[in-house]
Parts: sequence; C-alpha cells; structure tokens
Amino acid sequence: MDILVDGYNVIKNNMMFHALEIKNLANARDLLIRQLKNRYRHSEHRIIVVFDGDGKREQMYHEDHIRIIFSQHGETADAVIVRLATQARQAGRRVEMYSDDAEIRENVQQQGGNTRTTGLLTQQLTRGPHDMVTRVMHRQAMRKMYGIDPMYKGDDEEEMTLHPGKKQGKKKSRRRR
Repeated sequence: MDILVDGYNVIKNNMMFHALEIKNLANARDLLIRQLKNRYRHSEHRIIVVFDGDGKREQMYHEDHIRIIFSQHGETADAVIVRLATQARQAGRRVEMYSDDAEIRENVQQQGGNTRTTGLLTQQLTRGPHDMVTRVMHRQAMRKMYGIDPMYKGDDEEEMTLHPGKKQGKKKSRRRR
C-alpha cells in the first residue's frame, strides 16, 4: 500500500505542527517526517510525504523508509499526490491519502484510493505502540470487571463499614506509624 501525506496540509491543520510552523516551517516539516518515521518504522507500506516546492524540477529525498517529495515550481503538491495515486493504482497497489483538502480528496477517491483526515493521522502519530495500547486497554477492562479502583491505596484510605439499620459511617484505618 502507498500512504500519501499532504505535508503542508497536515502542518497547517494540526496544532502540534502549527505551533512549530509559526516559528520555523522547516522544524515543523522535520517533526512531521520524524513522527512518520517512528510510526511506520516496521511497516512494509510505502510512505510518501509531498510538499509544495519552488525548484526548477521536482525534488525527491529519502529519510530511512520515508520518501519526501517537493513539487516543482508551478505544480502543486495536490497535483503530485493525484499523479502518485494514479500510478500506484495502475501498478495494483492500494492507496491511502491524508489531507483535509476537499478537492484532492475527491480526486484521489476517483482514482480508487482511500482518503483520511489529517486529524486521524495526527492521532495515529501520537498514539502509543500497539502492544502497549493493548495492554493498557486490557488492564482497564479487568479493573472495571473486578471493580478495582486504580487509585485505591489500601490502608491509606478510610474504610466504609456497613451496619443494617444505621447510617453508614466512616472509620479510620489502623496504620502503624
């Protein structure tokens, strides 16, 4: 599968990157690329990030397994993404594209690709590793199932005593000091 990312669209539409972009656009680009490298480190998918460029010709770089493309002067990143989606579909590869731009989303869908929002991408980039998320979800389910309060500290809290016919009262726990 080819995963296509509209780089500047992600940076402009998400606060994590936008805050950096205000200071330095290159830092925001580097953060996006670094997070994509971390997220898709063990993936067999082709990850391609496309930015608007102003060079005489299209520029392509590779950082680890991430392909970074800057469009040529006069060509938008959107046009490059649509071209890449068309080429991938003709080669028989699935396409998943991340952008909030309605026009590019429509064009990629016409080529048979799936489109996702930049918010979903940011969520995926900031989410913990899959095995850790699975363990945390399991622990939370078990605590809920068994009625265990993770904030309960045993004898640090007051115990509740139940007496039929009387008001419930609190009794201090006995601790050695």
